[in-house]
Amino acid sequence: MYFLKKYKERMVVALVTIILLTVIGLTNNERDVITKAENLVGTILTPVSKITFSIGKNVTNFFSSIFDFVNVKEENDKLKEQVIALESEVRDLENIIGKTDYLRNEAAIQENTEHNIVLSQIVGKEPGNWYNRFTIDKGLKDGIVKGATVIQGIEIEQGVFQEGIVGRVVDVGNNWAKVLTIIDELNSISFKIIRTQDGGVLSGNNGTITGYLFDNKADVIVGDKLYTSGLGGTYKKDIYIGEVSDVESDEEELTKRITITPAINFKKIYKVFVIVD
Repeated sequence: MYFLKKYKERMVVALVTIILLTVIGLTNNERDVITKAENLVGTILTPVSKITFSIGKNVTNFFSSIFDFVNVKEENDKLKEQVIALESEVRDLENIIGKTDYLRNEAAIQENTEHNIVLSQIVGKEPGNWYNRFTIDKGLKDGIVKGATVIQGIEIEQGVFQEGIVGRVVDVGNNWAKVLTIIDELNSISFKIIRTQDGGVLSGNNGTITGYLFDNKADVIVGDKLYTSGLGGTYKKDIYIGEVSDVESDEEELTKRITITPAINFKKIYKVFVIVD
C-alpha cells in the first residue's frame, strides 16, 4: 500500500503513456474499420470542430474585409489627391492657353518698343462689363505720373506688332494708379488717319468709340487705321487706336462722323504697360 501511495502519480502517468502509444500504434496503420471508441470520439468532436472552423473562418474573413476596406480607402484618398492635382494643372494650362495671344503680344512689345514702359497688373475695376476705368498695381515709386499714356501690345497684321492705346493715368499714388480708358465717355482723343493724315477727335460711349473729322470733305473709308496725333499732349504720338468700321456724312452740320473698332478688347484686359518717358 505504501508503494502505491508513493508512486501513484508516476504510475498514472506511465499508464496513460502506454494507452496513448497503443492508440497511436493502432490508428497509425491503414484499416478498413475504425474502433467504436474512435467512432464515438469522432461523432462527438466533428460538429464541435465544424462550428469552431466556421467561426474561425468568419472571423478571418471579417478582419480581412476590414483590412481590404482600409487599403481601398487609402488608395481612394490617393486617387482623389491625384485628381485634384491634375485638375489644378489643367486649369493652369487652360489659363496659359487663354492668354497665349496676349503673352505673345506682350513679349513682342517689350522687345520692340521705343518707349520706356512699366508692366502693370490690373487689381480693380469699376462695375460693368467694360474696362472703362481700372486700377493698376504700379505708381509714383515706379516712375508713373498723372497723364501717362497706357498701352497694350497688339498684332495689327500677321507678325506685325504695335502699341495699342488703352487710356491714360488720371490719378496716382505710391504703389497704385487709376486709368481712364478711351471708351469712357469722359475721355477724348485726337487722331489722324495713317493713309491720308486727315485728323479729328474721338470719344467713348458705353463701349463704343465714335468721332468726327476736322474736314468734312476728308478722305476716309471703312478699314482706315487711326493713330494718336499727339495734339494737346494728352497722349503719346503714333499709338494705334483702331480702324474705321462706319462712315456717316451730315450735310446739314457739314461734318463727317466715324465709328471705330478699337484695337484693344476692353472686356478682357489682364495687364497693361505705362509709358514713363
